[in-house]
Amino acid sequence: KLYVKNNRDEMVPFSAFMKMKKVYGLSEITRHNMYNAAEISGAPAIGYSSGTAIEVVNEVAAKTLPRGFGIDWAGISADEVARGNEAIYIFLICLGFVYLVLAAQYESFILPLIVILSLPAGIFGAFLFLKLFGLDNNIYAQVSFIMLIGLLGKNAVLIVEFAAQKHSQGVSVIDAAMEGATVRFRPILMTSFAFIAGLIPLALASDPGKIGNRTLGSAAAGGMLVGTICGVIIIPGLYFIFATLAEKYKLTKREDENPFTEYLNDNE
Repeated sequence: KLYVKNNRDEMVPFSAFMKMKKVYGLSEITRHNMYNAAEISGAPAIGYSSGTAIEVVNEVAAKTLPRGFGIDWAGISADEVARGNEAIYIFLICLGFVYLVLAAQYESFILPLIVILSLPAGIFGAFLFLKLFGLDNNIYAQVSFIMLIGLLGKNAVLIVEFAAQKHSQGVSVIDAAMEGATVRFRPILMTSFAFIAGLIPLALASDPGKIGNRTLGSAAAGGMLVGTICGVIIIPGLYFIFATLAEKYKLTKREDENPFTEYLNDNE
């Protein structure tokens, strides 16, 4: 009693091409928000991220689905769609905290920019290694990006802190930058390459969770390698530029370089 139209625009009964068989078992009706639904499970192809797959599905659904039909997401995909571009805001918040802490440490709004502007080299290295190893920019890679902000920022702080101290003692900006790069060169390489060596087993993992481990290890190792090599060259130049600007445009004139706590201790 049920008919369907064939490719000749003729109404054909279902019994012409199918047979009904009575079986006993679990009967399921998939619903989503009280609407009849069909659930489809899929995964992105190799070399494409889950975000790209979600965008393509949305584009195809908007073009091909007839009136009255729509799509929604379930499971991890629903969480990813709901979160949207929150990762961008997380990175901005991390950079903001780094900037504020360094601004308080250096008592300058200009010198922290040296540390902030030294980070893109490491992020580029992380993306480069992900591309070379055929890995996706997923949540594991983004965790390594946040970790790189602290690790590469530490390298920049080592040079800037020493150079700022030398400059406060009367050394010129260019000499302070060169001396800071020279003195801190070996400690930076030692700590950075030790960290990279520790990431090698993670980047070459072969266990059941190897994709996540490889993504995290490769992104962190690549970012640390490129960021360290470029940083020891870029950071002294950035210090020369911004320290010169900070010397010209001072927000306050300090009469005494001694902290207030030392003044109290001397009076006691």
